[in-house]
Amino acid sequence: MANSLYGSGALRSSREGLTSRPAASSDEIQLRIDPMHADLDEEISGLHKKIRLLKGVAQEIETEARFQNDFISQLQMTLIKAQAAVKNNMRRMNKSIIQQGSNHVVHVILFALFCFFVVYLLSKFSRR
Repeated sequence: MANSLYGSGALRSSREGLTSRPAASSDEIQLRIDPMHADLDEEISGLHKKIRLLKGVAQEIETEARFQNDFISQLQMTLIKAQAAVKNNMRRMNKSIIQQGSNHVVHVILFALFCFFVVYLLSKFSRR
C-alpha cells in the first residue's frame, strides 16, 4: 500500500482490493474490501509480521535507552564524587602549601642566622 492510512486523502489500490474514501473527520478512513481478491489474508499476515518486527525493534530501543540512562546516571554520580574528592584534595594542598610556606620562611631565617654565625666565627678566628 503506497499511500498512508493516516492521511485524509483517498487510498486506492484496486490490485489489492482496498479502496478508501475520505471520512467526515480527517482521522478516520473508510475502507471497502473487494471480496474478489483472495490475497488479502496474505497481505494482513504480512503486515502483522512487520508490526511484530517493529514491536521487537521498539522494545530493543527501549531496553537500550534504559541501559544508557542508567549508565549516564552512574557516570554523573562518579563525576560528582570525583569533583568532591578533587575539591577536598585542593583544600588539603592549600593548607599544606600555607604551612610549608611559613616553614620555608622559618628555614630561610634560620639558614641566614647560621650563615651569619659561621661568617662571624670565621672572621673572629681568622684575625688571630
